Amino acid sequence: MFQKIQKMKSNLFVSVIISLLVLVSACSSEETAFMPKPKGYNKIDLPAHSYDTLSGDYPYTFEYSSLAKIMPDTSKTAEPYWIDIYYPEFRANIQITYKKTNNNLKTIEEYIKDSHTLANKHNVKAYAIDELITDNKNGYAVKVFELSGDVPSQVQFHATDTTKNFLRGAVYFRTSTKNDSLAPVIKYMKEDVMHLIETLKFK
Repeated sequence: MFQKIQKMKSNLFVSVIISLLVLVSACSSEETAFMPKPKGYNKIDLPAHSYDTLSGDYPYTFEYSSLAKIMPDTSKTAEPYWIDIYYPEFRANIQITYKKTNNNLKTIEEYIKDSHTLANKHNVKAYAIDELITDNKNGYAVKVFELSGDVPSQVQFHATDTTKNFLRGAVYFRTSTKNDSLAPVIKYMKEDVMHLIETLKFK
């Protein structure tokens, strides 16, 4: 009788161990099956940079991406010589605005202040704004704002010859795609912006 009880206990112990192993295996399989996958982004193939020279009756000229089209600014507030450098493939544009300054230092200071105000409008969503002060090859004073975070405009800039001309630019994406996914395109367009600035010449 004692041997029978011992055998029953042994069988019960083995059954419990097997049940536990099956349960652990099932949980492990379930966790594997429902384990969240790492976030992935669509691959964006970007062509080598190439540029065309802006032509037409503008008081300025520069080189812009061959991927882009020059379009007039049709907004209600648009002024003469305001244009969009539109990238159909990226659903993005570089908005260009232009002002005559007529050798008025106070006017230039006001335009520079406005440029800072427009960049800082994105402070609510931007977690950082990096500023670069430089000159282009024609000696124009340039300031570039690079904004980080989910903001509609990631790169902005202004340039002036400090006498007669003031030009401002801003990159905008017309898409709901998050900026971390757009990072390669933002970098690509920033390079185009820097090339535009370097080749900018007032007439």
